Amino acid sequence: MEQKRIGLNIIGENLRRIRKSKKWTQTALIAHCQIMGWQLSRESLAKVETGLRRVNDAEVCLFAKVLRCPIDALMEGADEFLLAVARHGPDVS
Repeated sequence: MEQKRIGLNIIGENLRRIRKSKKWTQTALIAHCQIMGWQLSRESLAKVETGLRRVNDAEVCLFAKVLRCPIDALMEGADEFLLAVARHGPDVS
């Protein structure tokens, strides 16, 4: 059975997918965040997208606002990983 690797958040892959669907680079997304007054670095964004950084609830809301998407879109497909991420577990089978 194939194992799926998860990280420290459940929105990273969806964040990247939504950003790319808008044809935004990471730099473009950062610029939109900065317009809103959120000083997020490209390095932090990269860590979020790859699951190497935790994301708090306010950041989830800000990402949804900047991307003009529902919060649910950032959480899509995450149900099976909620408990594992909450427990800091890196692997789910």
